[in-house]
Amino acid sequence: MTANTENNPTTDVVVIGGGYAGVMAANRLTQRDDITVTLVNPRPRFVERLRLHQHVAGEPAPVVDYQEILSERIRLVVDTATDIDATGRTVALEGGDTLAYDYLVYAPGSGSFDLSSVPGADEFVYPVANLEAATRLREVIDAAPASSPITVVGSGATGIEVASELAEQSRAVTLVCGKVLCPYLHPKVRRKFAKRLAKMGVNVIAGPDATVTAVSRHAVQLRDGRELLSEVTIWTAGFSVPDLARRSGLTTDDTGRLLTDETLISVDSDRILAAGDSASPSGVPFRASCATARPLGAYAADTILARLEDKEPKEVNIGTGFQCIALGRNAAIVQLASMQDVANRFSIQGPLGQKIKSSSYGLLTEELGKESRKPGSFNWRLKDNKRRQKLSEMRDAAAPGSRQVA
Repeated sequence: MTANTENNPTTDVVVIGGGYAGVMAANRLTQRDDITVTLVNPRPRFVERLRLHQHVAGEPAPVVDYQEILSERIRLVVDTATDIDATGRTVALEGGDTLAYDYLVYAPGSGSFDLSSVPGADEFVYPVANLEAATRLREVIDAAPASSPITVVGSGATGIEVASELAEQSRAVTLVCGKVLCPYLHPKVRRKFAKRLAKMGVNVIAGPDATVTAVSRHAVQLRDGRELLSEVTIWTAGFSVPDLARRSGLTTDDTGRLLTDETLISVDSDRILAAGDSASPSGVPFRASCATARPLGAYAADTILARLEDKEPKEVNIGTGFQCIALGRNAAIVQLASMQDVANRFSIQGPLGQKIKSSSYGLLTEELGKESRKPGSFNWRLKDNKRRQKLSEMRDAAAPGSRQVA
């Protein structure tokens, strides 16, 4: 691919990552005919990560053909990016090719926690963070006797959803949560989750010592010395992002997310932007979720479009307002929250909660498909940017000589 020159008036954009953020950014950029977009993704089909817990429990692989959600103007390259040369504006691919770019959108997503710090985990633990891992886990569960004890490690939505799916199949499931079950939840809503899980037969272990310190073939060791029998140990705790940005010499936060300003432009290069789980605006990333990935992808595209029109890009201003967590196939609880993603004491459950959760799966891919046909149609903006105020307060508190008053 040729970068922008006087003889070639097009602007070439490379998007790394074909998840919710990458697809949204790529589609949105097709608003201009003078932009060519190349999407690099290691898989030939889009993975609905929100439904991986269902795949673990026996449902078909949750994949969608890119032709259903990706503009026909976008070139899909099935490969893996291995290096970013910010000075030369090129991306090296595992297959040996090199792509030149005028702008780069960095959206490789997120993955499993690095299990090397937990003795035995690399050998005896099964993660769920991607399609291949979920498929492998499904095969292991199918081969295990119905009475085999299963341990799910992790207190977040994925852990709850995997445990619920398996318990609904009459599996003997223990959910090891660490200090508290799903810290994001409001305490009142958390009690509802705990009651529902108990009713389903899930043994929930939470508290200061509910941390896994080692894993063996048939057991899980906890910090207080307890040993839980476990024929299949599933790991959903923790979070990591690809180390591509760090390996390429770009500035990242402590987790490895690409560090950007509030318009999602890298602090190292004004031709590189980040979106989705691997973006860290001002070092204060949003909660990793499809709810934030899609608007972040749109923001990254809009920043590029604004720069091409010599306009000032808008700072990110994203509101979420809720989180849906499934409790098996027939139940779900929607935790309501402020638009700044702070959970409150209100929730939606019963038939309406289940309807909201089940409809969200198709709605998200429908949004991507609509953006492919009508680029620029996706809308999410808030009127007031309270994030800007929060960041300002954080900077003031961190300034030399400043102090917080209790």
